[in-house]
Amino acid sequence: MKFGISSIKSAAVILGLGALLIASPAHADRVHIAGNQTTFYTVAKKYGVEVAALMEANPKINPLNLYPGLRLVIPGSASGTSSASAGLKAMSKAPAVSLAAETDSKTVEAWGKTYNYEKTLQVKATAYSSAASENGQWGAVDYFGNPLKLGTIAVDPDVIPLGTKVLVTGYSHPGLPKQAFVATASDKGSAIQGNRIDIFIPGSQSFVSEFGYQYVQLYIIK
Repeated sequence: MKFGISSIKSAAVILGLGALLIASPAHADRVHIAGNQTTFYTVAKKYGVEVAALMEANPKINPLNLYPGLRLVIPGSASGTSSASAGLKAMSKAPAVSLAAETDSKTVEAWGKTYNYEKTLQVKATAYSSAASENGQWGAVDYFGNPLKLGTIAVDPDVIPLGTKVLVTGYSHPGLPKQAFVATASDKGSAIQGNRIDIFIPGSQSFVSEFGYQYVQLYIIK
């Protein structure tokens, strides 16, 4: 949905999808080694588990900072379990995600971590993929030339300055962490004006388009 990205974008087009993970079975849970373009979504989709369950199995790993060589634990038995049944098992065990905001102290808690915020903002949100038709001549990179990744959002810089970190809440899409995730305003587009954001979601264009239009709540993190 982020059509008409500014020509100021720099850096080369980041291309190439494919085999991003290398299997390394363990006795109880499976372990995968992250590649250059690994995200929690791609791993969860591969094994049929919820993103929330995958994050719960890797509590010390920042989902927005996956790097090559990082070991990711895949919840579920490694033997005699199909990816579908493993997904159902993980979903049944996935804990409820707590999200609590304190207006007096201006703090919000998500995934067991507390954030201080300056203000809240309700915006209309859409989502975009890495498809060429959505990213203009410079390809799947943000305004600063960095590869698009989970946690990238496009904004109107007059409303949310570029570089601002926000906690995004109130959305629904299987390609995003449940209830909340931290994002950085590092992209913009001609269609994103006013109280609007565009959320990058890894995956096919048709999968991402299922997001549609949603009103979400932002916490502007200090």
